[in-house]
Amino acid sequence: MDRIIATKVFINIVESGSMAAAAQNLGMSRSMVTRYLGEIENWAGARLLHRSTRRLSLTPPGEQALEHCKELVKIAEDIPQVVNVVDNTPKGTLRISSSHYAAENILIPALQQYYQDHPKVDIELEIRNDAVNLVEERIDLALRITNTLDPNLIARKLGSCHSVLCAAPSYLKVKQVPQILEDLQTHSCLTYANFEKGLWHFKEGDKISTQKVTGNLKANDSDVLLTATLQGFGISMQPRQVAQPYLDKGELVQVLPNVIPKELGLYGLYQSRQHMPPALRALIDHLVNYTAQLKL
Repeated sequence: MDRIIATKVFINIVESGSMAAAAQNLGMSRSMVTRYLGEIENWAGARLLHRSTRRLSLTPPGEQALEHCKELVKIAEDIPQVVNVVDNTPKGTLRISSSHYAAENILIPALQQYYQDHPKVDIELEIRNDAVNLVEERIDLALRITNTLDPNLIARKLGSCHSVLCAAPSYLKVKQVPQILEDLQTHSCLTYANFEKGLWHFKEGDKISTQKVTGNLKANDSDVLLTATLQGFGISMQPRQVAQPYLDKGELVQVLPNVIPKELGLYGLYQSRQHMPPALRALIDHLVNYTAQLKL
């Protein structure tokens, strides 16, 4: 972890009197502040703060560490700048983590215009469907589709994703077409392994309904589930943007069309609101504008 940032976090905790206040001052999540404090205590090899429910106070090693931290920050701030004017041109490399669906259907199409506007930016894209530790894995931006976002994470909502229940005609020929949500219990429902296993949520008027479903196939990639659905394995909940061409061609049939799956949020997760690289800020703003024009 960055020792300069860690020392600034430690100083801010001491001066503000709490980790919650330091997190707010620095634009970080509280868990990130706690992590920096733990790292600097590991470097010092000693406990630097007495923690109680009412206040924080410095230990003797903490008092010594505080002085060294202030000196380190002063030295860093006294380093002459290479240029007199801050260059806010988006440039450099951004490391992005994304699911296959979000990368293929949202990020890659959006990057075409982004690269035209910001040709000095390079992207390192990591395709994965599980949660990622932004700090440990040096990820600048993680794209996540969810409705259960950890409140400790720093995130910006980029848009909303709508889904549709669908099945292949070959599957519905041998299975009775569902008429109500409870009928799904008698069907093979193909579920996404990394998302609320076995629970599908629907909007019925003003209320939200939850239906427990089962099936003999789970996967952590929506494209795999789409392929299985097309081959007649069962019913799946697919992103409408992906399923619509197959619905239009009759290769898939919408199931329970009067019931609407609850929409999911598309979020961009990043490490800190302060000192955000211009390239990252420009990309997030661009994604917000781009997704607003899509029928997700």
